[in-house]
Amino acid sequence: MMTDTPEAAREDQPRADVAEAASQMAEPPSAVATAETVATAEKPAPSPIPEKKWYVVKVQSGRENTIKEAIEKRVKIEGLEDYFGQIVVPVERETAVVKGKRVTRTKKLYPGYLMVEVAFNDKILYLFRETPGVGDFVGAGPKTAPPPMKEQEVQRMLGQRPEAVREKPAATKIRFSRGDRVKIREGMFAGMEGEVSEILEAKGLVRVMLKIFGRDVPVELEDWQIDPAS
Repeated sequence: MMTDTPEAAREDQPRADVAEAASQMAEPPSAVATAETVATAEKPAPSPIPEKKWYVVKVQSGRENTIKEAIEKRVKIEGLEDYFGQIVVPVERETAVVKGKRVTRTKKLYPGYLMVEVAFNDKILYLFRETPGVGDFVGAGPKTAPPPMKEQEVQRMLGQRPEAVREKPAATKIRFSRGDRVKIREGMFAGMEGEVSEILEAKGLVRVMLKIFGRDVPVELEDWQIDPAS
């Protein structure tokens, strides 16, 4: 019967050392994987973005499109696209007969106002207020957020066909006088009543004061867009 010699024992020793080292080297990857799994599980989920709603913003009349472009540019620069939907300048195309010739022009329905779709917060408020030519959100106060437009108002606004062609007769003398009560015939404010505050004969417009969100808001309209209030 053969017995292990001292030389054989010495030959087996390196094999045992290699096996033990290999076992120790196999443990760290498992520990690292576990740490990564825990870190991933503890990572907070991104905050949901609030729902976007429609608001009315007062701007400098005659610069609606320029201000619209400036706001859209600032939104991209400041990375607020997630809180911003769109800006609408309601317009229509009018076809009128002037001196026997048919003339088509694009006209703003509500000069001095923008309709904006945003998830309202302090960043959006600051962006708008710091844009040249912007007044403020209609209905906003020093410490109060502006109320969003009512659903029926939004639907009425979006239902406008911006490029709708209207056959309109040549300009006629304005039928109303300052102080008259009138009712708006069509547009976003259709059905609302207000008082004529000024006759803009040079422009052929009537300025009517409406109560919007509890505040007096001037809206410029043409004679054919309003009727006497009953």
